[in-house]
Amino acid sequence: MQSNNPVFRRSEEFNRTATSNQTYAGYGQPSQWGTGQPNGLGYNDVRDAPTSGGTGRMTIDTVVQKTTISLGVVILSALATWVLTADIDASRYDANLGGLYAAATIGALGAFVLSMVNSFKRVVSPALVIAFAVLEGVALGAISKLFNAIYEGNVVMGAVIGTFAAFAGTLAAYKFFNIQVGQKFKMFVIAAVFGMIGLSLVELVLSLFDAQIGLFGVSGLGMVTAVIGLVLGVFMLILDFDFVEQGIRNGLPERESWRAAFAMTVSLVWIYTNLLRILAFFSQD
Repeated sequence: MQSNNPVFRRSEEFNRTATSNQTYAGYGQPSQWGTGQPNGLGYNDVRDAPTSGGTGRMTIDTVVQKTTISLGVVILSALATWVLTADIDASRYDANLGGLYAAATIGALGAFVLSMVNSFKRVVSPALVIAFAVLEGVALGAISKLFNAIYEGNVVMGAVIGTFAAFAGTLAAYKFFNIQVGQKFKMFVIAAVFGMIGLSLVELVLSLFDAQIGLFGVSGLGMVTAVIGLVLGVFMLILDFDFVEQGIRNGLPERESWRAAFAMTVSLVWIYTNLLRILAFFSQD
């Protein structure tokens, strides 16, 4: 089944079709891999299938490892940005605000460009995934520091905890409720995500002419897009879990774990930024 997710669409292995009775052991049922029986790729055993560079096959462990590295780089880069940038006083005009805005803008634009490259690149590049994580961390560090200075209630820590809670809750629901991802659901989520990205670009262009609509601010209208964005982030995680499971069934090379790690990092960052805006809205006087 071919993916509508641009991150996974470029991977031929993700789009191979596994046999209907083939399951992955990590999801509660035995797998045919290693049993000597023919599998969906035409090999009697996953070890018989050709690999690129002899790196082995993607597993839950390799996906967890690569995702941990990617998220770790985002967090370390965000912390470094927070520590190395000057403190600000949001209650009055502060010349240091310019530095934070510059870091947020440069990091966000750089991360966006690399996210597009990683999404449509046929052969995943670990170096580009790490570079994306660094730039995303710079943007998040600067944005988080701004929100921390402007809004009360420790909104940053709340958004961090909420993001990991959303990840754990979505994974639990996907696994225990056996959520099935259909083609229409995939098309809807991807179309909605690109719609949100399009609106963000329009808002960015309008901001250059001091004509912002406020779609992505901390306001009543901004809360509508924040809630929609949060729901889409959860849906994106469901797509990520589905394609990781499908990829493991299809016997992807281990390098594809980086593609999965990139996709989940994007989803978690998406959830975090929307949670940050929602918490900031409710912490206003």
